[in-house]
Amino acid sequence: MTLEELPLFSQPSSSTPTKAKPQAFTVSELTHQIRGVLEPSFAQVWVQGEVSNYRPAASGHIYFSLKDAEACISAAVFSWGSRQRSGKVSFDIKDGLQVLCRGKLSIYPPRGSYQLIIDHVEPLGAGALQIAFEQLKAKLTAQGLFARERKRELPKFPHRIAVVTSPSGAAIRDMLNILARRAPHVEVVVIPAVVQGDAAPAQIIRGLEIANQHRLGDVVVLARGGGSIEDLWCFNDERLAHAIAASELPVVSAVGHEIDFTISDFVADLRAPTPSAAAEIVTGHWLETARILRDSKDRLYRTMLRDLAQKKALLSHVRARLISPKDKLREQAQRCDELGARMERAFTTFLKQKRNSIEGLAGRMDALSPLRVLERGYTMIRENSGEVVRSAKQVKSGQELTVTFYDGKANVVAK
Repeated sequence: MTLEELPLFSQPSSSTPTKAKPQAFTVSELTHQIRGVLEPSFAQVWVQGEVSNYRPAASGHIYFSLKDAEACISAAVFSWGSRQRSGKVSFDIKDGLQVLCRGKLSIYPPRGSYQLIIDHVEPLGAGALQIAFEQLKAKLTAQGLFARERKRELPKFPHRIAVVTSPSGAAIRDMLNILARRAPHVEVVVIPAVVQGDAAPAQIIRGLEIANQHRLGDVVVLARGGGSIEDLWCFNDERLAHAIAASELPVVSAVGHEIDFTISDFVADLRAPTPSAAAEIVTGHWLETARILRDSKDRLYRTMLRDLAQKKALLSHVRARLISPKDKLREQAQRCDELGARMERAFTTFLKQKRNSIEGLAGRMDALSPLRVLERGYTMIRENSGEVVRSAKQVKSGQELTVTFYDGKANVVAK
């Protein structure tokens, strides 16, 4: 049916009066008529173009426009979110992406516009590469190159790291910055290699062989920044996969971004999401050891401060209780002075008491003294021998005697 065959464009018959009112459609009726013509004619079409005006909906549906240099058409993909979650699609649609789509044309009545309802979409040019990737992956899996038991542990404390990459790329700059910050003592050997294009696989393999031949590192990192599947395709080379498997040194594959996967990721002993992540992984134990040492140092410092504070408090307590030897000597000297004064007072009192006692005895003795008797007129007669004459019978005539008076002595001769 052509547009002329639609009732809207039918010619009036000759029998129709010229002034008869023309047939009018409602908007809905007209849209339904157009839909009936358009949708059967374009029930399945393949369209390629550039994504623009990408609009994801909370429902999981996505809406965008497909455009080329001269035209643009609205498009919709329903249940895109559930397809991604189920793993049916492994890429994201975004503005600027060239895609190949399969779908049907349909009318959207609320806007009166036509749009492409897409049931299949793939990045333009990536379909063949993806098939080749899956086929090589299956082949190498059957050969055992991806087996977990053949993978080796990375050295915990590498002293030298060999990096096969482009020396002018952003990947090596990021890695060197991270390595210098986390483990500045680790030596880094950069083995130059092209990491994009047809010549890249041979140069990467050569760099890997040089690293093994000269033992340029304790671990080898294959590094490249992000890019399209075509940019990263050199890391899907079968020769490179076998070279990685044959490496005597452990190999880390650090290619692209976290969402990018290459054959080298599966063969390598360890896959790092990014080159920066690879630098963090290979220095992980160094950083952890440094952290442990730093924490131990901090704990030791705090323990020493606490012990010093406790010892200082104890010393202050002991010092408060301790009497200085100088103070002790002064105290003993003062005590000696006090005891000396007491002793002097006691001795003086004792002497005074004795003196009084002696004086009393002297008084009594003086009262009984012969001199006091002589003062009353008595005398005492002694022989020359000094013996006291107590009886007249002792005296002989002519004998010399000494007579003692109270005030002196006199020698006499007895008759």
